[in-house]
Amino acid sequence: QVRLVESGGGLVQAGGSLRLSCVVSGRIIHRYSMGWFRQAPGKEREFVAAIFWGGAATSYADSVKGRFTISRDNAGSTLYLQMTSLNPEDTALYYCALPESQFTSLQEVARMSPSSGDYWGQGTQVTVSS
Repeated sequence: QVRLVESGGGLVQAGGSLRLSCVVSGRIIHRYSMGWFRQAPGKEREFVAAIFWGGAATSYADSVKGRFTISRDNAGSTLYLQMTSLNPEDTALYYCALPESQFTSLQEVARMSPSSGDYWGQGTQVTVSS
């Protein structure tokens, strides 16, 4: 059974930093591109960042580009999201996502949705106070 567990969220002041982690069990991740998404209250889930299965290429939403960094540790089956210069607009529940298919492109990861047959964690809450 595939399971994704996020951690590292919390309450932080504007301008602060957090590092999110997502541990994957039940699947070896080195052949899978992966992504982070977020959902703020009253809004749809949106793409935040993706990392290619090969590890070298990444993609970011314009709203987080230059502030967030996605990375992965295949040996530890862990996905990370380093977030800096946080602002109140970053407040949301953050999810990591693992596609059902191997070798997907970054564009395919960005298009993932909760209604697809892919795998999602339960989310970790990030709250940024002004």
